[in-house]
Amino acid sequence: MMKEKITVFGSFAVDLMARTPHLPVPGETVKGSMFKMGPGGKGFNQCVAAKKAGANVTMITKLGRDTFANVALDTMTALDIPKDHIMFSEDVSTATALIMVDETTSQNEIVVTLGACETISKEDIEKVKNEIIESDYLLVQLEVNIDAVENVVKIAHENGVKVILNTAPARPIDEALFSMIDIITPNEVEAEILTGVHISDETKAQEACNIFFEKGVKNVVITLGSRGVFVATPDESKFIPAFKVNAIDTTGAGDAFNGGFCTALAEGKSIWEAAKFGNALAALSVTRLGTTTSMPTREEIDVLIKEIVD
Repeated sequence: MMKEKITVFGSFAVDLMARTPHLPVPGETVKGSMFKMGPGGKGFNQCVAAKKAGANVTMITKLGRDTFANVALDTMTALDIPKDHIMFSEDVSTATALIMVDETTSQNEIVVTLGACETISKEDIEKVKNEIIESDYLLVQLEVNIDAVENVVKIAHENGVKVILNTAPARPIDEALFSMIDIITPNEVEAEILTGVHISDETKAQEACNIFFEKGVKNVVITLGSRGVFVATPDESKFIPAFKVNAIDTTGAGDAFNGGFCTALAEGKSIWEAAKFGNALAALSVTRLGTTTSMPTREEIDVLIKEIVD
C-alpha cells in the first residue's frame, strides 16, 4: 500500500494527569486517586496516533532545553518518529498540560502552558521549510503561536501540500487563511466560535459548514464527541456515527480522530472512509488512560472496524 507523507506541525507538551472522584470547584482541594506523567500536546498526540496507525509521519515542534524535552525525544525514539525537525529554545521551557480527570464521568479540565511552542520564529520555519514542501499532507493545530501556523499553512498551500487544520484550541485566525485549508476539523464548540452557529443538530452543522465554505475552506469535518462526526464537501454531507465503547478517559480523543483521519487520507481513502477510520481510532483511545499511551495499533483499529462491518 502506498502511504503518502504526513508532516505534523504543532505542539509537544508533557501531560501531568491526576484522576479524582470529582473535578474541584474554585477554592476546593480534592484528593486525587492517581497521578501520571507522559508525552502529550495536540500536535504530538496526533503524530503518535498516526504513527501507531501505520502512517509515514514526521513531527515539527519546539522544545525547551530541559528534562521535559527528554520525554518527547525518548518517545520519538521508541516509536521510530524522526527527530530531525525538532527545534529548541535556550531560555523557554517545554510546554506542559495540567489535566484533571473525573473518574466517575471521564470528563476532564486542562490547563496548558505552551512555553517553547509559542516561540516558533520565521527563522525556525525556514530551517524546516523543505520538510513541509516535500510532504503530501500538513496536519496543523492552533496550540503554537498563530503567526507560525499562518506561515507554514501558506508554505504548504503554495507548494501543493494538502492542509488539514484542526482548530484546537479555538483562537482567532486570519480570515485569509481559510482559503488555504483543504480540510478543517473543528469540534462543535470550536465550530460555533468560528462561525457563530450553535450546533444542536445536523441542520445547524450544515449551516456552520456552509459558512466555512463561504470563507474558502474546501471540506469540513465537525467532530461531535461521542455522537460521531459531520462531514461536508461542496457536493455532499453525511453524519458518520461514532463507535460505541465504554469510555474511561476522553482526553486526547479529538487528537486520536485527527491522527487516524489523516492516516486514512494518506492511504488514498475517501473523506468518508477516513472519518470512519478516525472514529475507530478515537473510540479505542477513550477506553484507556492517557493520551499518547492510549493510541491503538493498526491491528486493533482494523479489528474494530471489521467487527462493525461483520
